[in-house]
Amino acid sequence: MFPIRDDQPKYSTPVVTILIVVLNVMAFLFELSLDDYSRNHFIMSFGLIPGRFHFSALLTSMFMHGGWFHIIGNIMFLWAFGRTIEDAMGSEKFIVFYLLSGLAAGMTQVLLSPYSTVPVVGASGAIAGVMGAYLVTFPRARIHTIVFIFVFFTSLDIPAVFILVYWFITQLFSGLGSIGYSHISEGGTAWFAHIGGFIAGIVFIKLMGIQNRFYRRGGAHW
Repeated sequence: MFPIRDDQPKYSTPVVTILIVVLNVMAFLFELSLDDYSRNHFIMSFGLIPGRFHFSALLTSMFMHGGWFHIIGNIMFLWAFGRTIEDAMGSEKFIVFYLLSGLAAGMTQVLLSPYSTVPVVGASGAIAGVMGAYLVTFPRARIHTIVFIFVFFTSLDIPAVFILVYWFITQLFSGLGSIGYSHISEGGTAWFAHIGGFIAGIVFIKLMGIQNRFYRRGGAHW
């Protein structure tokens, strides 16, 4: 399932969401411009490597991606959920919220796979925070979603609570399943970063709050 947009009205331009998309695309295009050796060096230098932890990598890794599918998927999820959360919180709060969610996601991965030498890159953890915030703020919203059925695809309006709870459960079971391996999440997806970001997003939006007009909105639940 790939979410496209939600059904919630917007009262402001999602300046921060657009800026995050632009920064991620620019960083990815820079990665593509490098030769293989330089690209690997760049990823090893600025990606988050739990076994060689540097605090700055928690931030820089949030704007790096491992391929076209990785970045396109992240942008779709951010665009579908991020604009409404930014609108609800206000741009100033949202940028702080987004970065904190990403930092929490990265630290979760570090704490649960402290010896891994595989670099973790991508905005997925921070976007998971946005999704967690969306779940507790707009659970009754409907998400226009592309759904693939074998070789065919269609679009459906699906309740946000179904998409987000389903997504979290798949991350949780995948993360728990990865514990059985000798290296947690060695390669592939950083499941625990997604789980940590999602939970952090729920906590942070409760602590930071949303703008007053959204308390009275029919779609918001608080």
